This record gives sequence, structure tokens and C-alpha cells, in this order.
Amino acid sequence: MANDTGFAREALASGRIDEARFYQAIAAELGIGFISRISPQQIVMAADARLEGLSRSFGIPLTLLTDRHGNTVHVISRKDLDFGPLKKKIEEHPELARRLRIAPPSTLRKALIRRSSGRLLFDAQNAHALRSPDLSAGTVITGRQGILLGILFAAFAGCLAFTPHLTLLIIHLIAAITFLGCMVLRLLALQDARPVQRRHVQLGDPDELPIYSVIVALYREKEVVPQLLVALGMLQWPRSKLEIKIVCEADDAETLAALKAHRLHPCIEIVEVPPSLPRTKPKALAYALPLCSGELVTLYDAEDRPDPFQLAAAYAAFRREGPDLACVQAPLIISNSHSSILATMFAFEYAGLFRGLLPYLARKKVPLPLGGTSNHFRRSVLQEVGGWDPFNVTEDADLGVRFARYGYHVGIIRNPTLEDAPENLREWLPQRIRWFKGWMQTWLVHMRHPILLWRELGTSGFITVQILMFGMIVSSLVHPIFLVSVTYHCAILTTGDAAWMDGIYSLFVLIALLAGYATFIVLGWRSHPLPERPSLPKVILLTPVHWTLLSLAGWAALWELYWRPHHWHKTPHRRTATPRSANNSPQQKAAIPATVTNL
Repeated sequence: MANDTGFAREALASGRIDEARFYQAIAAELGIGFISRISPQQIVMAADARLEGLSRSFGIPLTLLTDRHGNTVHVISRKDLDFGPLKKKIEEHPELARRLRIAPPSTLRKALIRRSSGRLLFDAQNAHALRSPDLSAGTVITGRQGILLGILFAAFAGCLAFTPHLTLLIIHLIAAITFLGCMVLRLLALQDARPVQRRHVQLGDPDELPIYSVIVALYREKEVVPQLLVALGMLQWPRSKLEIKIVCEADDAETLAALKAHRLHPCIEIVEVPPSLPRTKPKALAYALPLCSGELVTLYDAEDRPDPFQLAAAYAAFRREGPDLACVQAPLIISNSHSSILATMFAFEYAGLFRGLLPYLARKKVPLPLGGTSNHFRRSVLQEVGGWDPFNVTEDADLGVRFARYGYHVGIIRNPTLEDAPENLREWLPQRIRWFKGWMQTWLVHMRHPILLWRELGTSGFITVQILMFGMIVSSLVHPIFLVSVTYHCAILTTGDAAWMDGIYSLFVLIALLAGYATFIVLGWRSHPLPERPSLPKVILLTPVHWTLLSLAGWAALWELYWRPHHWHKTPHRRTATPRSANNSPQQKAAIPATVTNL
């Protein structure tokens, strides 16, 4: 066959053949029994064998079932079934017909998943922590970290009581240096900052293409289901080598009903996660990963409209870079940047991050925080490092550091994904609280053994993690303090009663603030294509306000880290006005064959 998959798989992948009738016809032709329904309790397989079978793209070669009389029968349920040799064997050995049965692959698969749901859930919740307890965010702060924090807090309180002026000065200077570290990183990233250029990527020889798994985690997303299905249908990859797992909570009745209201393509599978704690996206992803058979795995969010050639671009990058490349990140572009002030600044920030900072970090092969969507993984490497941490609310940032610790690096592709930013504070703030809380979790997890982290990442990687995690957290927390301090000391200076140290201190903090603003603005501005750029005076005026709101989110995240560290703030999504894809090129639109456009 054209895709090196076999007649049965290509026929089913076309979406034009009813699976049950197809396999019933095969059973009749072979002269063996057909099974249309399978109870999970009928399956005679060990748990590990069931999970191994669920991770195979063509299914299990032969499955043992018990019939209603207690007899054992052998069930054939494969997508790569070779009819000729099987028919010949049955003709040579007629007694086989009494013991053999045929069942549709999806029927057996559903029964296997139901039978294995307890094991899948246990592994999703606990496998990472059992395998690498020091890298799990299930424990927020270890005993040793708690003792160290207590000592530091006591020392700070003592110094503040005896030498308050000097103590505050030193603390402010340390914070200002941290601020400047973030500024230097943005300055270095300017050399890589440029607008995204979409690329039409040829798929190559279909016979050589691997199975590609796409995972989409949904929760309370009934409104965007039609848009999501259209966007997924635009992806350019042979349907016989594409599998899409739409992962939902089993008690999310509205989203499940919205999905089941559509006639889904055979390559789409709805995965229902049993209700359990923690209620996080990474736990849902960890539940779905053992059900994937793809050599490559990618994630999308409910509202995403990925470039149709993004899978091909990621595959080309993996072939080009070699086995040390664990993941590639596609840029995220905000499509509703003109809908509100918050969305404008969100888009500006994303431009600097995905089109400036991350390409620089990828080129230097140092740890980088992945985006929560449109990252493409080698499945073998993802499993090697332990997969997603179900207790980390920014599982993407954690994975970026973990890949580096295991000796892998992350790359960048230029085919983007469109998504929408929150348009009001009620939606924006909880999302930012979750992000800051997750960065705090990630920094605390990986700093449990700082010397080991230094050895595994090297000096440049270690410093990068400190700037990206600790530096960004501290910068957000101290920003309003800096504003108040500069205002206060400037007021004292105008009275003429201030000491010369106050003047130096105020100047240093003011430079740190202004330099931070300037590098943020320049990086975002340079990364923006001209048609997308907002008014520069508007961005300059809004940046201090934007950073103050970030600080509010940072302080709220610090409070949540103590009271409810694993709570997941759900960001609501609504149907966009431009739902089709991150594809604005008429040439690219013309290149999409109608036969593969829709699922």
C-alpha cells in the first residue's frame, strides 16, 4: 500500500467503511465466528500485557477470551490483518475455526481500556513519583528545604531588627541584580528575535512516515468542540498513520456529549479519565500516554488552530537533528490581540517569548520552558524521563528542565499555532496565578539538590534555570516594591535630607526597572511582524501596569503554593471568529487536498 500499512488499515482510515461490517464480512469469508461485543471481564491477559497491547498501532496479534460457557477462544482483532495466509492456514487446519474468532479492533480496544482503567489511573497519579520521588511536585517543599527556608527567614528577621537600613539595602540590591539578569537574557535573545515565517513542508515518502499521536486534553470545552475538530482535520499527515486522542474527564458530560454529537473520524479516540485527584491537565495526559502508539507525540489545547504543516515540520526537525533532540516547540501566536488591552499585552509578551527568547535558548541548547501546547515529543524519550508530573501545574516548564537533566535538548520550528488570550482580568488572573505557582513548584523541585543540578546542566544551563525560574519569580514579586521604593527615595532626595547611599541605591534600582521595561519592549517589538505590532507608545505606557498585574498574580501564587499547591485554575475558552487554522497563505490553502482536510 502507499503508506506501507496494509489494505485493512487504509480501508478503515478512509472513514468510508463501517468497521463492524468489514470484520464481520472477513469472518464470514474465513468461516470463523464473529464477536460484536466484548465484556472487560472476558479478557484473559495480565495487566502489563494489556498495556503493551494498547500501545501498539496495529493492535494485539491474538487475545484470549472466555465465552459465556467458560471456554477459552482466541480472538483476532488487528488492523493489519493479512487475509490470504490466514485463510490458507484455516483450510489446512479446519479445527482452528472452532477456536478462532474475529472482533473489530475498536471493540476489543474499548474493553481493554475499561479493564485497564484502574492501572492506567494509578500510573498516571503515582508512576512518576514512585520512579523519581526527588523530581515530583507531589511534595512541595522537602524537610531539608523547609529547614533552610526557616533559617533564612530567621536570619532575615534578626538582621532586620538590628540593622534594618543595611538589610533592606542588601535585599533590594540582590533583587535588582536578579532583575538585571532577566534583562541580560532578553538582550542576548535579540539576536534570534524575528517574526515567524510559515513554511510549507513536504511530508516526504509516505512509506517512511511514522505513526503520529496527537493528544488534546479537554475539560468543560463543549463550545469549542466544532472548531477543534475542524482545526485537527486540517493537519497534513496520512490518516492511516495519525491517531488523535481527545482526553476528557469521565464526569464532564457536556463536553463528551458535544464530541459524540459528531461523526468522528476513525483516527479519533475519546479517552475518558476516571474522576480523581489531582484534577490537572498533566494527570490526564499521563493517563492517555500509554494508549498512544506514535513514535512522535504532540499536544494541543482546545482552542488551538495549528498550522496544517506543523507535524511535517516537527518530523523534519527530528530527522535533521538526530536522537538527542527530545522535543520541538512550535510558536504560539495570539489571534485576538486587538480584543482588549490584556490581550494586546499578552500577544506582545508571547511574541518576545516564542519568537525571541525560546529560539535563542534552543540554539544555545540550554534548558527552556516549553509552552503548554504545540510541543512535539519523541515518545520514547518522553517515557524515559518519566512523562508528565501530575502534581505540577506547569508541567511544560518542568519537562523542559528534565529533558536537559537527562542530556537531551529542545528545538524550535517556525510553523505556528494560533490561540486566543484571555480578554478580561477574571480569566487572565487565575491563569497567571497557575503559571507562577507552577514555576515556583518547578524551581523548588529541581533545586532540591543544587550541586547535582549544576553537574547535570552545566554552568550555563544552571544559570539559565535560575534566571528563567527564580529570576522571573523574584522580578514579579519585587516589582511593586521597587516602584514604591524608588518613589519614596526620590521624594526624600528632593528634601535634601537623604544620605548619598540613598541616592546611589535609588539610581541603581531605577536603572534596573527601566532596563527591565526597555528589554521587554524591544524584544517584543523586534519579534512582532509589522502588521501585528501595536502602537509603541501604548505598549510603553501599559508595560508598568502589565508588570504590576503580573506581580499581583505572583503574590497570589505564593499564597496558593502554601494553601492549595495542586489546584488547577481552568482557563475558559470560547469559539474564535477565525477558527480554521494558523494558515493565512492562499498558496498553503490551495495545497491542502480536500480528501484529507476534514476528519
